[in-house]
Amino acid sequence: MKTFSPDQPGDSKAGTEPTRFSQLPVCSQGIVRLCQTINFGSIHRLRVENGQPAVDPPPDVVIDLKLDRDEPARPEIALADFELCDEVRRLLRHMNRLRTGVLDRIDVHAGIPRRILFAGRFESTAQRLPGAGSQLKGNSHER
Repeated sequence: MKTFSPDQPGDSKAGTEPTRFSQLPVCSQGIVRLCQTINFGSIHRLRVENGQPAVDPPPDVVIDLKLDRDEPARPEIALADFELCDEVRRLLRHMNRLRTGVLDRIDVHAGIPRRILFAGRFESTAQRLPGAGSQLKGNSHER
């Protein structure tokens, strides 16, 4: 299991991480496009290897489709390149920190990843306290 530290306020790696879609590795571009295609729903059991999303086996996808109205697609889905929103950059940063493991669920709203859920164990009760730099042992499901 790997230790995972959630972002702390002001924790930015500006200048060292990709800011545009075209700068991403192909596997990361695939996750961004999957979020855009899902639009509303979730990605389940996404494996992360060496800080990058792994597509073999492919993650499960749940699409939340409202029947009372049409949801517009992300405008970026038709573009070859665009600036990455903060949520996408944060998702990629978390995968990089996790290195190897499984993201149990990524919630997607309007084509943007909004929340990550993963299982793990806190190393100690003291580390859960505010300001103690929460350390969570990352999920390493063997599926």
